Amino acid sequence: MPGADSNVVFIGKKPAMSYVLACVTQFNEGNSEIILKARGRAISHAVDVAEIVRNKFVTDTEVKSVKIGTEEVKGDNNEKLNVSSIEIVLAKK
Repeated sequence: MPGADSNVVFIGKKPAMSYVLACVTQFNEGNSEIILKARGRAISHAVDVAEIVRNKFVTDTEVKSVKIGTEEVKGDNNEKLNVSSIEIVLAKK
């Protein structure tokens, strides 16, 4: 098994297919689980990526778990901001 965090895909502003490709590559390299992580506005993007992977590319994949939470980050003037976060675990059946 590769490094501990090698199966984590952080979702950001790139097109969804970039992250889908990263997920498919992880599965093809032998990982049985992939963790999608996103914060703020990227949360809906993470859900889209998970569904595209599950329904179109690796159809023997299931959503093993979904964790939601809030992370505290520092803003521009060192003020504390609460940002929503999501972690979606995809696993091969």
